[in-house]
Amino acid sequence: MKLKGQTIVLTGSSSGIGAEAAVLMARRGARLCLVARREEQLREVQQRVEEEGAYCAIYPCDLSSSEAIEACADQILREQQDIHALVNNAAHSIRRPIEQSLDRLHDFQRTVQLNYIGAVAMTLKLLPRFLEQGHGHVVNISSLSTQIPIPLFSAYLASKSALESFTRSLQAEMGHQGITTTVVYFPMVRTPMSSRTAIYKYMPMMHVQKAAGWIVEACEKRPSRIARPMGKLGSVLLAAAPGPITNLPQPLFRGMDKLLASRLKKKG
Repeated sequence: MKLKGQTIVLTGSSSGIGAEAAVLMARRGARLCLVARREEQLREVQQRVEEEGAYCAIYPCDLSSSEAIEACADQILREQQDIHALVNNAAHSIRRPIEQSLDRLHDFQRTVQLNYIGAVAMTLKLLPRFLEQGHGHVVNISSLSTQIPIPLFSAYLASKSALESFTRSLQAEMGHQGITTTVVYFPMVRTPMSSRTAIYKYMPMMHVQKAAGWIVEACEKRPSRIARPMGKLGSVLLAAAPGPITNLPQPLFRGMDKLLASRLKKKG
C-alpha cells in the first residue's frame, strides 16, 4: 500500500529508529503524528519531516502513563479524521542478570509498563476508529532475541514476548474486520538506547537507517512478520526443541561478552 496521504501514528519518534522512520515515511508522502516524551526533540524531528514537504503533528506524551496515553490518543482522534496505521515503537531496555534483579521488581514493572501496557493502551484507544473506518494496521516492535534466546535481558524480552502474543490475538480476533498487524523483529540496532551499554561499542549492529526502512516496509507491505532469516529459523527451532535451543548457544553469548569487554578495555 502506498504511504502517500496515509496518516501514521508513530510512537518513540523523538530519536533513533522512530525519528529516521518518520523522515523516510515523509519522503513517501505520509502524514505523520509523532508521539514521544521529549517535546524539544519531537519538534526537531517535526522540522525534518516538514522539510520533506509532509504534514507532521506532534503529541508529547509520557507513554509509561496510561492516563497520559488516554489524553494523547483522545487528542489525536479529535484532530485526525482518518488514521491508517499505528506504529508502537517506543521502548525501554534493561541489561541486567536475573541474579542481580532479585530486589529490583520495579525494573520489570517499568519495562512492561512502557513496552507492553503502553503499546496495548494506545492500540485499544485507536481500535474503535479503525473499526469505524473498516481498516487499520498495527505495527509492533519486537526483538530477534525473542526468536533466539539470549541472557541478561529478561525484563525487556518478557515485555516483547507479551506484545507479540497480543499482536497475534489481535490479528486472530479482528482480522476479518479489516485489522492487520505486523511484528518487526529487530536485531541489535545502533541507537542511543543500545549505546548506553558500554561493551556494545564494538559490537556489529544494524544501522538505524536500515531499521527505519523495516518500519516503512511494515506500513507499506503489511506482512505479518519482518525478521532476519536467522530469526525465522530460530523461531522454528525454538518451537521444536526449546531446551537445547535455549541452552546450547549460551556459552557463545558469554564468550562474546568477554570478547567485547576485552576490546573495550584495549581500545577504550
